[in-house]
Amino acid sequence: MEGEISNFMTVWTLVVISLTYCHTISKTVPAGTRRLLAISPVIVLFFILPLSLTAISLGGLTSFFIAWLCNFKLILFAFGKGPLSPSRSCSLAYFIPVACLPIKIHNPVVSTKKEEGPCSEINERGLKSPMNYVVKCLVIVAFLPAYEGKVRVHPVILNLMYLVHVYVGLEVSLAVVGAMVRALTGIGLEPQFEEPYLSTSLQDFWGRRWNLMVTNILHPAVYLPVRSISSRLIGRRWAALPASFACFLVSALMHELIFYYIGRKEPRWEVTSFFLLHGLCVAAEIAAKKALAGRFHLPRAVSGAMAVGFILATALWLFLPALLWCDAEDKARREATAVVDFVKRTWSVLGYSSIMKASR
Repeated sequence: MEGEISNFMTVWTLVVISLTYCHTISKTVPAGTRRLLAISPVIVLFFILPLSLTAISLGGLTSFFIAWLCNFKLILFAFGKGPLSPSRSCSLAYFIPVACLPIKIHNPVVSTKKEEGPCSEINERGLKSPMNYVVKCLVIVAFLPAYEGKVRVHPVILNLMYLVHVYVGLEVSLAVVGAMVRALTGIGLEPQFEEPYLSTSLQDFWGRRWNLMVTNILHPAVYLPVRSISSRLIGRRWAALPASFACFLVSALMHELIFYYIGRKEPRWEVTSFFLLHGLCVAAEIAAKKALAGRFHLPRAVSGAMAVGFILATALWLFLPALLWCDAEDKARREATAVVDFVKRTWSVLGYSSIMKASR
């Protein structure tokens, strides 16, 4: 555990140094191909650094933060776009956390222009209350007897618990990061999840409720360029379909990469199949809405139940097996035990030191 923490600190020290370099050169190298070439070594480094970490808690989040989100932000930054631009008016204290952490600055102004597809940008109402996260953590605590075998549950129910655990763990982890950034910088932030179990459609789930930082990065990096090209080829009316599917394709490949970082096993492409299936379904949903032009609407309760049911069924079929293939379950249990042992040893050392000082 101590060695992993040391590697973790080394990785993030290199991240800060690399981002300082990117911020510095942006003042002399104009946006465009030259800036992209100048920061390309950093992008390559950020794909390599997660290989130094083996813990699912540290390595998984780090790979998501720097290999995916940060690299996409840097590519946008190279062309003067994205959350890191304009760089000249962006301080280093702002540049580094926004670049390497999954945070989006709160913008109270809501756009009146409606975007289509799962990668449309949104403006949220701010971070949720702490009680929201406490309740969700208590739900996970209630799952522990089933995890430990003290309560017998059907395998399907147990797998559903794992999916809920993934959602809550990811949401709480990102919320903790956001809270730390807000405490240190005073920056108002937006939530990363918007109660995805209340989704009324697949488009609503992927575009407005699930892992919104990814949505907000894929929108300028993938959706808009593909939609622009598609508009010239097939017309603006249907350009959202290939643009939406492209977002799912990129997301699939990045998930395969993150799962490789976690398990160091050859991919079986199940997670890719999961995202491509959802990409096709979202494209079909967009096409159906355009064809019907508002003439037919399912009740929200019905469409919501169908959407959430489809998401859970396909996640049990394709997403969860890919995650378990990475030994995520066993790693998470071992790491939880290691963390408890580390805290106990640290507490014992601190307690012994305080006793020795008191005896003097």
